[in-house]
Amino acid sequence: MFDGALGQAMDHLCARLASNPDASDLRTWEATVTAMQVSAAAFGAANRTGGTIECRIADQLRAIPATGPQYYINAGNWLTAFWLSIVCREQARMTQLCEIPLDLLRQSGKEYDEYVYYWIDSLQTYWLERPGLGEKLMAAIQFSSPDVARIADRDLLDKILYQPINLFHMFLRKDREGFNRALVEALELHKDFWTATEEREESVEGYLALGPLAVTCLAYDAGFPIEVESDYIPSELLNRAWLGEFPT
Repeated sequence: MFDGALGQAMDHLCARLASNPDASDLRTWEATVTAMQVSAAAFGAANRTGGTIECRIADQLRAIPATGPQYYINAGNWLTAFWLSIVCREQARMTQLCEIPLDLLRQSGKEYDEYVYYWIDSLQTYWLERPGLGEKLMAAIQFSSPDVARIADRDLLDKILYQPINLFHMFLRKDREGFNRALVEALELHKDFWTATEEREESVEGYLALGPLAVTCLAYDAGFPIEVESDYIPSELLNRAWLGEFPT
């Protein structure tokens, strides 16, 4: 039910950003919100085994049947859903996603390096204000080392997957200068990764650095001065320009 919709919603968002990189067009905000709504609804439905949940998707309230565990309810898609909810400043959906058990994500059958689960646990612990955040984040950092991680491609791990972890670490330390330096590096590595091959350059996925954007939204909302401008982190999404434009 949701698998195709998740990918299509993200492709549509990235395609919008290809022609509207600062997200100044309302249609780009609509695409962002729809991707957020679809991904959050998928996890909401998966966290129940019966009945329906009511979700707003594409400006309509819909009754979504419970699905229970599904192969697309995995760690990677959880991170995408959480990042989108942060970007849209959807705190209720962020809370809903943080209440998803890690065991439910493991039931997808998709293999991930163990650091991914420490990373998700860190984000859930941060948002729900649970104890043990420091230890969990340190475990995520240690287990994401190329010497430990064995499943993720090293180039992908170094240039894409690790960067939000590093930014989040700087955010928690309230290191504003360090955060901006880390953001510059993350965006340079994002560009390096997505322009490394002709196939990657042709992919719309490279137009958005979603993880770095989401963590930068957290920092921006906490009063960090963001000294970096880049099409990879659309300014109108970062500065909340469209918030309240329509019910989400």
